[in-house]
Parts: sequence; C-alpha cells; structure tokens
Amino acid sequence: MSDEEMRMTYSAIVAGKDNKKMVRVSFERNGKNGKEIAEGVIPGGKIVKNNGYSQDEIAGLEVYLKANADDIISKAKVISNPLKWL
Repeated sequence: MSDEEMRMTYSAIVAGKDNKKMVRVSFERNGKNGKEIAEGVIPGGKIVKNNGYSQDEIAGLEVYLKANADDIISKAKVISNPLKWL
C-alpha cells in the first residue's frame, strides 16, 4: 500500500452487543508512524475506533459510510451467506 492509498474492508453481517445486525467497516492506510486504522459500523455510519485519522477525516469517513450504507450492506450479505459463493 502506498502512502496515499487507503484500503476499506468490511465484515459479514454480525450481531452487535445489543443483538442487532450490523456490518463493521475498517479504513486502513500507512501513516508516518505505521498503520493508521479507523473502524466504523453500519447502520449508523459512526466511526467507533480511530488510530491516526484527524477529526476532519473521521467526519468525511462517517459521511461516506452513511452515503454508501446500502451498498456496503448488500456486499456484506453476499459474504454472510456461504451458499452464494458457489
């Protein structure tokens, strides 16, 4: 990964602490002091963990999560059901 590149990954649909369905989304990049990671959840579009991202960047990532929630959930559904892998 180059210094300018950010990678987004997402989980399958999982149950949260309150037993509601959610998807965990991670944003990762190489920073000056190593890996920088921000982790968010959908629904809600909130960043819940942050290591290395500025407040402005976090705000932008939250806007991205909210705007793309339906698409991310659709993709998470595919990896949540192994029968769809075939």
